[in-house]
Amino acid sequence: MKIYNTLTRKKEDFVPLNPGQVKMYVCGPTVYNFIHIGNARPLIVFDTVRRYLESRGYEVIYVCNFTDVDDKIIKKAVEEKVDATVISERYIDECKKDMAAMNVRPATIHPKATEEIPEMLEMIKSLIDKNHAYVAADGTVYFRTRSFKEYGKLSRKNLDDLRAGNRSLQVTGAEQKDDPLDFVLWKPKKDGEPYWESAWCNGRPGWHIECSVMSKKYLGDEIDIHTGGIDLIFPHHENEIAQSEAANGKPFARYWLHNAFLNIESKKMSKSEGNFFTVREISEKYDLQILRFFILSAHYRSPLNFSAELMEAARNGLERIINCVANLNHLTKGCQVGGTITENEKMQIEQAKVFTTKFEEAMDDDFNTADAISFIFELVKFANSIVNEDSTFEFLAALKKQIVLLSDICGLIVDKKEDILDEEIEALIAQRQSARKEKNFDRADEIRDELLNKGIILEDTREGVKYKRGF
Repeated sequence: MKIYNTLTRKKEDFVPLNPGQVKMYVCGPTVYNFIHIGNARPLIVFDTVRRYLESRGYEVIYVCNFTDVDDKIIKKAVEEKVDATVISERYIDECKKDMAAMNVRPATIHPKATEEIPEMLEMIKSLIDKNHAYVAADGTVYFRTRSFKEYGKLSRKNLDDLRAGNRSLQVTGAEQKDDPLDFVLWKPKKDGEPYWESAWCNGRPGWHIECSVMSKKYLGDEIDIHTGGIDLIFPHHENEIAQSEAANGKPFARYWLHNAFLNIESKKMSKSEGNFFTVREISEKYDLQILRFFILSAHYRSPLNFSAELMEAARNGLERIINCVANLNHLTKGCQVGGTITENEKMQIEQAKVFTTKFEEAMDDDFNTADAISFIFELVKFANSIVNEDSTFEFLAALKKQIVLLSDICGLIVDKKEDILDEEIEALIAQRQSARKEKNFDRADEIRDELLNKGIILEDTREGVKYKRGF
């Protein structure tokens, strides 16, 4: 298995610190509102990475944090005249609902920044003791950026170039810093803000220290994989490395994975552009399994463009897989369980295994979900071309198991539980046909809508009315 490592800018063989185990940290959302579809991309992508690693036999310890103290959270709390925890807890709950709808599995642990303050104070003190940090007159604690000689190794940024490009820092608000590029570890409270006591001042942590501490506490000084969006490479992840390695004296993470941006109609998503969508808003129009399929249809390091047309294409693609599984389920109902599989069917099952091999090869190549899904389609096409009413139960079950297994690695639910039976569908279709003959078109439309709400799509053809299961 090869992974593209942002730290080295190349694909590397994946070798975990401990054989059979992967320690993985994912930077989670700041919980001040519903998560947006940009947040959804890393949640879905790295959930899929986790699923694939587990399918390969690894025990994955997966940590994804919630930043539950932040200026935006405090601002919203002031607007609503409630405690900041009311805002953060509300949107943690809403985030978990969206994650479940996208079939993003809960992390091994979801730490919250506010619950890790003692450990943050401990790491900050350690950095001060080692002369990597200092206390300003107002009690703010800064990390001494130049004390970490390898600063910039992840982002490939040079400190002198950064300072030259940020001359404004030398004249605006940086007078108490030893260097304008030093960054905050702890800052004094403002009126009305939540705060914690410390040896330096009553205040709260800077953003960067949170992840360093939570990663250390739950995964150890050194981890296998650290992930996030490319917007986090600098300064967040660069600062995490500096803090963690300065404090712990060990490399922080072996492999750094970063997903590219998700754009809307080829433009960067922003509220000012009017193209900002939350996952909850998308769920009003699309099943979030479609959003998951859409996001995985591109390689995680490639920019992804969101549009209604592409979401419809994703819907159609996912339906192809679901309809294939539904057809296999339908055919197995007419089979005798325990029937003898034929030699030709055994040969075809072996042929089908080629698609699983190709799927795994694609995922082994830096988790290329786009190519991996294409091989699920190839498997679906193969299955559709060889099954019929004479196929044996064992043969149909083997093909279905293979399709469902590969889809599940991608977090796609394709074996839909039938909450409406074929006989019920046929009865409703018959009622609709009678209503149409009687020119009771309102009733006919009601029945069509009733079936549509149950995920049954009717198609009027020359051969009569046909149906398929969809979203």
